[in-house]
Amino acid sequence: MTLSFRALRGAALALILALPACGDLPQPFRGNPGGQAAQLAAPPAYRLAVPKPAGALLGDAQAQGFAEALSAALLTAEVPASVTDPLPLDWRLTIEATTQGNAVVPRYTLTDPDGRQQGATLGSRIPARDWSDASPEVLARVARDAAPRIADLLLRAEAALKGNDPAALLAHGPPRIYVPMVRGAPGDGNQALTANIRAALAQQGMLVQDTTQGARFAVTGQVDVVNQPGNRSQRVELLWTISRQDGHDLGRVLQLNEVPVGVLDRFWGDVAYAAATEAAGGVQTVVRNAGGFPTAPGTAAAGTAPQPGQGLTLPRDGNALPAPQPAAAN
Repeated sequence: MTLSFRALRGAALALILALPACGDLPQPFRGNPGGQAAQLAAPPAYRLAVPKPAGALLGDAQAQGFAEALSAALLTAEVPASVTDPLPLDWRLTIEATTQGNAVVPRYTLTDPDGRQQGATLGSRIPARDWSDASPEVLARVARDAAPRIADLLLRAEAALKGNDPAALLAHGPPRIYVPMVRGAPGDGNQALTANIRAALAQQGMLVQDTTQGARFAVTGQVDVVNQPGNRSQRVELLWTISRQDGHDLGRVLQLNEVPVGVLDRFWGDVAYAAATEAAGGVQTVVRNAGGFPTAPGTAAAGTAPQPGQGLTLPRDGNALPAPQPAAAN
């Protein structure tokens, strides 16, 4: 028997209208999206830094304008991008351009926080005259063309990283914090401060690492030593900056003091230990206030951050400094 199209449509409509009368249909996934649904639906935890390009065949003002246009287009594509110099846990987008005949072809390279290239993609060809003029309309059009390509590149890179490290999907447990080498200290200060701050943060209950892979937080140390000619002393400033994976600058711990000229030119010894121990309490407080520690019973009490400008007890006599001790291997 052959049914007409009208008869088939009527039968289908009757079936649809009759379904509610048959009782509730099984809906096994309703209200149960799966164990990883929250992580998959969450926005990216990283931030993409888009510095002003130096190799894009643009003038200084046009390069800045293109970085801003591209950042805006990426935000529209739900990529957390910012025109800024990268923080320790930021991903970085490098923009270059090459001439091919009468056209210019942009290239976008994605680099992870450890400086490893994670992929690259080419943009559409642009007439060389348009790129030379670099009007805001042209830059905005090129940015809109590039944003979906870069977003896809990021998704593939993130999927590859999570595939290699399934634990990256989870945010439970002690906070993982990236601690790069301290900078700016004379003598063995960079090495001594780095080793001691890593050990002190581990004592505070954090998982300390010297690479960015999987880290949710980062702390960088910067030392500035300024001569004070009037009293033959040096002003020592230790600045610890704590940031989060999504690019937020969470807080800073500043330590200040004056020492005789040359006291820290060779060995830091117990000075590095004292500075790192005091700073670690402040770092822990900042991380805890940012929700970095589990709230389960039995977690360690929050540390107390040094007050701004709090000084360290530094030796007045360089000869009183202890001999340097070899740092434990990581």
